[in-house]
Amino acid sequence: MIATNLVGSIQLIRASLPHLRAQGGGRVIQISSYGGQVAFPGNSMYHATKWGIEGFVEAMAQEVAPLGIGMTIVEPGGARTEFRYGSAQIAERMPVYDTTPAHSFLKMLDPKNGMAPGDPVRMAARIIESVDIEPAPMRIVLGSMALESTISTLRQRLADFEKQTDQAASTDFPPGE
Repeated sequence: MIATNLVGSIQLIRASLPHLRAQGGGRVIQISSYGGQVAFPGNSMYHATKWGIEGFVEAMAQEVAPLGIGMTIVEPGGARTEFRYGSAQIAERMPVYDTTPAHSFLKMLDPKNGMAPGDPVRMAARIIESVDIEPAPMRIVLGSMALESTISTLRQRLADFEKQTDQAASTDFPPGE
């Protein structure tokens, strides 16, 4: 998973940059997931790859913007695809985790528990349309549930950081030192 989702994506982006520089600009569209902003139990390796590629692309975007190269991270939510409802492979279940949240994600793979709201055709259309947006949007969230979950998570994260204001400042040298 790390080789495909993270290292493979990084290498593909790096290989494309000489071509984009030579033509005087362009756009890299990196498919991620709202799982690059929101983490769920039972998906730690997946989230590691998505958070990793998002950090790479966000930094790279700043490095190549002066060269006319835009970077966009696409963060789709759940979609009704064969991957989700058929071909997704999961590791062998470990019984020690049966009473923990680690196996809860298995419910989303079962269509009896409700289908994902995302339409892959509409998602693809929004991705294609995004190519013409200037400047390049850093992130595009696709799916109302994905956006709602991302906003909620980011609000909570921000509130948690804001509670640390005094503690963070307490580790600085006093002014004038």
